[in-house]
Amino acid sequence: MIWLTAAGIYLLAVFHRTSFGVAGLQAADRFGVGVAALGTFTVLQVGVYAAMQIPAGVLVDRYGSRRVLTAALLFLGLGQILLALATSYGLGLAARAVLGFGDALTFVSVLRLIAAHFPGRQYAVVTSFTTALGYVGNLAATVPLTLLLAGPGWTPTFLTVGVVTVLYAVFAIRGIRDAPGEAAPPAVREPVDVKALGRQVAGAWRVPGTRLGFWVHFTTMFAPNVLTMLWGVPYLVQGQGQPKATASALLTVFVFGSMIGGPVVGSIIAGRPSLRMPLVGGYLVGAAAVWALLLGWPGAVPLGVLVPSFAFLSLGGPASMIGFALARDYNPLHRVGTATGVVNVGGFVATTVAALSIGLLLGWTGGNFRIALLAVVVVLALGAVRMLVWWRRTRATLFAAEARGEEIPVRITRRRWDARTPALSPAAA
Repeated sequence: MIWLTAAGIYLLAVFHRTSFGVAGLQAADRFGVGVAALGTFTVLQVGVYAAMQIPAGVLVDRYGSRRVLTAALLFLGLGQILLALATSYGLGLAARAVLGFGDALTFVSVLRLIAAHFPGRQYAVVTSFTTALGYVGNLAATVPLTLLLAGPGWTPTFLTVGVVTVLYAVFAIRGIRDAPGEAAPPAVREPVDVKALGRQVAGAWRVPGTRLGFWVHFTTMFAPNVLTMLWGVPYLVQGQGQPKATASALLTVFVFGSMIGGPVVGSIIAGRPSLRMPLVGGYLVGAAAVWALLLGWPGAVPLGVLVPSFAFLSLGGPASMIGFALARDYNPLHRVGTATGVVNVGGFVATTVAALSIGLLLGWTGGNFRIALLAVVVVLALGAVRMLVWWRRTRATLFAAEARGEEIPVRITRRRWDARTPALSPAAA
């Protein structure tokens, strides 16, 4: 019940985060802006989210998940209420920034809660079910939200969900406990030591497994995010000539693909951790092929190609959870929240860069999505190269630790290329 209460908060956060995926064109009319300015909404929100991930990890390690999740609900609700009432571009941007701040506090807190209440062998499975439940919020932000915006309208819809989010804070306060058996709020902490917090973050960043998790998350989850949070509907409506209702329905492919793929991936890597990186590598190769197909297709891409392409790209969300499993395995429990925040920065930095680049390229090319979406391919290639570098370094560090007789989280087989990769020092490991 503690996990379910926290996962419900993540569901609400995902709904708020992805609501612009179908509301973007209506927002452009409401605020009187073009596609480049429209992209600023998501870039600002995701930028705030990414910038807050490491502070959020430090906060949850220090104050506990219950307090941070309660604060997250209040910021999420306030941001959506402000957006419901906003009629100017500046106020709309401020609302999305507040919403991004609340969203940033959510997922790291839930993962820290899972790490505290479940054994390591169940971490990947419970995390995958958490993300699957979060995609229910994503599903609600597609066709149902489209119908509500077309019916009651902008202000009643967003005002209602904002108030519901604030009220859910009562369930968070009553239903969440930071540790098993905890019956009371944690004791007041010592005054904040900025240097100690810096050492906490630096310690997590120096761990090769954390760095590998960062680049796994960077490379796998940004493309589905870019499409579902902002550019999916404009790409399908303006770039492919699809009706708005069809475009919204096509985005549900990402939702169902992630809901099904998440538990499957979680179960596989829980039983065989050595398969984590092969799964990531297989996804990246397939994603490169999918983007080559979509961007190289002459004329409008038929639905028979769009649906399976989106279904495959949707697996980027489940694959990105491998980054969090790496953070959990390679860091002590007292630093898991911080390490998780570091990893979570990766995907949202990539999302910010890709979303902003697409908007700029659309402005420069007069709305040519074929050229603008090349930004996704560039970010994908950059992330894949950096991920390979840290994969090899993490392997080398594992082999060095094993040679010293230390306990290691994953047993792997030495390959020929491992001999050419220098291990990091024990202190860095």
